[in-house]
Amino acid sequence: MNTAANAILDQEISSQALADLLAAQRASYAQNPMPSAAERRANLARLRAMALDNQDALMEAMNADFSARSRHEMLLAEFLSVSELTKYLSKRLAKWMKPEKRHLALHMQPGKARVYYQPLGVVGIMVPFNYPLFLALGPLATALAAGNHAMIKMPEATPKTSALLAELIAQTFSPAHVTVINGGPAVAANFSALPFDHLLFTGAGSIGKHVMRAAAENLTPVTLELGGKSPVIVADDFPIEEAARRLCFSKTMNCGQTCVAPDYIFVPRAKMDTFRAAYKKAFSTFYPTVNNNPDLTGVISERHAQRLQGWVEAAKAQGALVEPVTDEVVNDGSRRTVPLLVTNVNRDMTLMQEEIFGPVLPLIPYDSLQEAIDYINGGDRPLALYYFGFDKQQQQQVLDRTHSGGVVFNETMFHVAVDDLPFGGVGPSGMGHYHGKEGFLTFSKPKAVLYKPKFNGMQMLYPPYGGLVNKILKFLVG
Repeated sequence: MNTAANAILDQEISSQALADLLAAQRASYAQNPMPSAAERRANLARLRAMALDNQDALMEAMNADFSARSRHEMLLAEFLSVSELTKYLSKRLAKWMKPEKRHLALHMQPGKARVYYQPLGVVGIMVPFNYPLFLALGPLATALAAGNHAMIKMPEATPKTSALLAELIAQTFSPAHVTVINGGPAVAANFSALPFDHLLFTGAGSIGKHVMRAAAENLTPVTLELGGKSPVIVADDFPIEEAARRLCFSKTMNCGQTCVAPDYIFVPRAKMDTFRAAYKKAFSTFYPTVNNNPDLTGVISERHAQRLQGWVEAAKAQGALVEPVTDEVVNDGSRRTVPLLVTNVNRDMTLMQEEIFGPVLPLIPYDSLQEAIDYINGGDRPLALYYFGFDKQQQQQVLDRTHSGGVVFNETMFHVAVDDLPFGGVGPSGMGHYHGKEGFLTFSKPKAVLYKPKFNGMQMLYPPYGGLVNKILKFLVG
């Protein structure tokens, strides 16, 4: 065990060392397969304290990894999210743990039917770079609330944050309970191939396919949070300036590197110019300057910055019109980026096929709600869908005629912060959920249990058949 534990921070951790860690966790879990509510609350309290007591060090690491990371955004999206989630889970887990009574048919009487919620065992968690703290500790908190042990694969794109979190977790939990793995794509591939009792992956759909394929070799159940192109429809009855303001906030948060960020927006055709002007005004109000602005987060890496630039240039070559929201040139040495508005787009552009994951925002003029719905339904089912408008009938039309992981009316993204709502995709945007009670259920086995007393009424249905048995069956069948 010591050899495996010492290898946790090794970038070249072997597949055998990973297997040894999993074996140690399985052995530890077997010693206490049904931790009490008090034990689970204590684990959540330790996790919360670990994050909050090390805020400055963690924020410094994330700021270095992103080249610039807004302190306010980190407090809101990383630390507050962890704090609120752990409190929410602690308050409710005892209730969720209680066996549930279920109906028992007349012919099964006397007896009792119950559903018994049992921890799965060892959960694997694969973390993306965009919110490296919350997307590691959020799933971990839910897994701990359900009574599990966990192994966490941190992203290689955030090396300082990933290394620090590995150290903090090692100081807080035994490696046989919770452990962090760091390393590159080869380590990630080996990690996904481990026979976990459940595997949760958050990231790109292209990688999710490989994760699911590897998990299938062990028949490991998976939860996939994959993102996608989350559309926005701005209705004619919603104030266009306010829509631009709310959308500018959500699209610029974390430099657009959010799986539920607005990916493209349907704007009433007659209000396109007004929306563009209002969006620019909102940005300049939020961020008077880009250079050295501590409120702005940078693109995670030069590779991702070049990816965005390449997609934009390709769209321009296909006829798109690209408009920076400010003329300022960024030269502060960071990867802060001036957001771009893109018009005259079509579905053939890579920009309109792939999740953008950056501060680039396509705008599509439209004339009718059905037109927007048809366009959305012509693509993959998104992780989120946003509608800005007050007409109840049209809101219901959006709910009934589209599929998405979640829907928000007159705002964006914040459904993810509602701890009591399930979060997950549908189809290409993912499968399964891990927020709210649904998250507890994801990491639990609902075991069916039937209790029978000394007197067994079922013996009335034993052979030889005929006579009383047939009369009873005819009565029950009706």
